Amino acid sequence: MRLLESSKFSLFKFKACLLSSQVTPFGPFNSFVQKRWRKPIISAQTRLEDRTRDSNLDKLTTHLKKLDIILKLHVLMSSRKRGPFVSLQLMSRWRNLVGLNVGIGAFVHKYPHVFEVFTHPVRRNLCCRISKKMMGLIEEEADAMKQLELEVVRRVKKLLMMSVSGTLHLHALRLVRRELGLPVDFRESILGKYSKDFKLVDLEVVELISRDENLDVAEIEKWREKEFREKWLSEFETKYAFPINFPTGFEIQAGFRDKLKNWQRLPYVKPYDRKESVRIRTCGGIERYEKRAVGILHEFLSLTTEKMVEVERLAHFRRDFAMDVNVRELILKHPGIFYISTRRNSLTVFLREAYSKGCLIQSNQIYDVRRKMLDLVFLGSRNTREMPAQKEIKEFKVDGDGIMDGDWVIPMLENLENGS
Repeated sequence: MRLLESSKFSLFKFKACLLSSQVTPFGPFNSFVQKRWRKPIISAQTRLEDRTRDSNLDKLTTHLKKLDIILKLHVLMSSRKRGPFVSLQLMSRWRNLVGLNVGIGAFVHKYPHVFEVFTHPVRRNLCCRISKKMMGLIEEEADAMKQLELEVVRRVKKLLMMSVSGTLHLHALRLVRRELGLPVDFRESILGKYSKDFKLVDLEVVELISRDENLDVAEIEKWREKEFREKWLSEFETKYAFPINFPTGFEIQAGFRDKLKNWQRLPYVKPYDRKESVRIRTCGGIERYEKRAVGILHEFLSLTTEKMVEVERLAHFRRDFAMDVNVRELILKHPGIFYISTRRNSLTVFLREAYSKGCLIQSNQIYDVRRKMLDLVFLGSRNTREMPAQKEIKEFKVDGDGIMDGDWVIPMLENLENGS
């Protein structure tokens, strides 16, 4: 009995504790209860959710992700030895590799200007290959990269000059290869060819042999000089300033203009300035340290062909650039300089001053070719005609005089026609 009574008492005490821990709702009989005001939490996630959206850049990000999937499929298809065509059954296994969340058949039929779907004349299964228009644009992009080889070398030099140790990991450069306009074999065609400028250390690290003093000027300095000459602003106003372009609908709160004005005048260590150790103390405080990181991100985006890059790939340069900050939070703190798009389950940062209505203001050859690729993606299934039923499967030649794997298909069809 004593044990039963003690258990009842403990159960009653436990229920009382639960009732006391619950929040009392507001009502006419408990209006005397005071609620403690809690300060709203401001973090990178809340800034990301509450940011002012840019519909043009969001739409551009969506189509760029689709183009990225198409180019990944092209790489997988071109690696096949049997020819430039692949069965849809085999392509369905590549969904996870390319990051596709829909059926491969539905995706391929959605873009007839990019993919050609036909029936195999012997096996009678559905096959797919890249259209001639798309293949021509892919070759045109490769030619543009060869023509801009010296410009690519200059970009890699400037990145190495921004590095504190003068070195970069090849893995980080591979992640931003398309953004920098580097060819697939840049290790041999760029780093190996220009051995007077670059040196490979431990096979996976590239080092700059000598600094070029003509390249230690950031791209932002051109804008500052233009503002100084055309708008007659003082050097005090423009020496450390950044171009600010707030999106439409951005709410400017009280005191924001004064803070921004003081931040624009705040001195900082510029990206190409040499220092033995880059820390918060050596940079003059946390604000100047973060402004140095903003300058490095601005210069990095200025060196890319499309003035954009995924945020996750920037994290691979943090140690080399001595940016011991949260990159996403730093970008969200400056909505007038950068814009983050969250479309397609990834974070992509754009340089605001470089874009107007979703288009790059100062285009280049590589950007122009990629816009043509995007035009094919924009078309979708519009302005298309019915594809011919039978087509030749093999349309390319291999080195040597040997017979290709698919050369027997067309003669077999011709023999069947003659026999009939």
